[in-house]
Amino acid sequence: MAVEDLMRLLTEDQIEYFMGLAIQEAEKGLAEGGIPIGSVLAEASDGRCWHTYAGHNQRVQKSDPILHAEMDCLKNAGRLRSDVYQESVLFSTLSPCDMCSGAVLLYKIPIVVIGENETFRGPEAYLMSMGVKLIRMNDSRCIKLMRDFIKKNPKLWNEDIGV
Repeated sequence: MAVEDLMRLLTEDQIEYFMGLAIQEAEKGLAEGGIPIGSVLAEASDGRCWHTYAGHNQRVQKSDPILHAEMDCLKNAGRLRSDVYQESVLFSTLSPCDMCSGAVLLYKIPIVVIGENETFRGPEAYLMSMGVKLIRMNDSRCIKLMRDFIKKNPKLWNEDIGV
C-alpha cells in the first residue's frame, strides 16, 4: 500500500484516537516510576480495519537501556511480516530518538505521528530524507507530560537521552 493510500485511510479522528492510546501508555509508564513516553503501532489490515500494538518507555522499570516506548511497542507487536510494517503508522508521544528512528527505517514504517517535538527532537530531517512521512501534532498533553517530568527529573531525563 502506498503512503498516499495509507494517509487516505487515516482520518483525523483516528489520529486523535491512536495518539490518545499512546498518551495512556505514557501515563502508565509515569505511574510505574518511569519516563512518560508512549507509542502505538497501528496496522491497516487489508485497508479496512486497524490493529494496534502499544508500549511505553520502560528503561527504569526493567533496567533495560534500549526499552524506549517505540522499541517496547515493536516488541509487543511481536514478529510481523515486512509488509505489515509497511502498511502501518507509528504513533509516539515524543519525537523518536536515533535508535527508535533506526527501527522505523529498518522496518520501513512509512508514517510516524509525533505527539510533540518541543522538549526533544530526534532525527526528523533524516527520517524525511529517507521517505518517512511525519505528522507533527504539537499536542499540549504530550508537551505537558514531558515538561513536568523533565522539571522534576532532569537527571533521569538526561540519562534517557544519553546526555
